Amino acid sequence: MVIIIYSNSEVKNFEKTKEKEQQVQEHCIQKDQNALKNDACITENTSTSSKISINKATLEQLQTLPGIGESKAKDIISYREQNGPFTKIEDITKVSGIGESVFAKIKDYITL
Repeated sequence: MVIIIYSNSEVKNFEKTKEKEQQVQEHCIQKDQNALKNDACITENTSTSSKISINKATLEQLQTLPGIGESKAKDIISYREQNGPFTKIEDITKVSGIGESVFAKIKDYITL
């Protein structure tokens, strides 16, 4: 058995994250049935952990992916700044240091 005890600062950070997520969700509510759907928004059908956009993610967001540290996250950002947005998730293997094994770890957690 493993018992995890969070510090006060970890709990506060979690609360802030949940509040921000709620604010984003409020902006994502589709008011007009004919309006374009924002696929970046979380829906009820989305699992509790949303996917990270490799075209828009910040350094910190990229670092939440398995096997992606600060260096690889910087490489991803640098690659998309130099070459434009990724057109398919498999294109992330073009980034130096991200091979098939890393891609296999992150493919279920990323989107365009």
